[in-house]
Amino acid sequence: MKQWCVYILRCGDGTLYTGMTDDFPRRLAQHRSGKGAKYTRGREPLEPVYREDCADRPEALKREYAIKRLSRAEKLALISQHQYITPESP
Repeated sequence: MKQWCVYILRCGDGTLYTGMTDDFPRRLAQHRSGKGAKYTRGREPLEPVYREDCADRPEALKREYAIKRLSRAEKLALISQHQYITPESP
């Protein structure tokens, strides 16, 4: 069974990008190589600052949507309240 997660990246220009995936290390590599989301292209370096595991794809979609609706201040508070899990972590 795939392990879905929602993540937040801090872009080089200070903006935050929220996404979801079932393979975080692969997706992070795609973002860093310029083959990820159009938003992250040209905004290197990309630093993962938040990751939240989800039970399945529908849960990840709902959580991603909820996080994207937060204000920047609320996202920063969310990031500061949780310890980041490295991409190599299961």
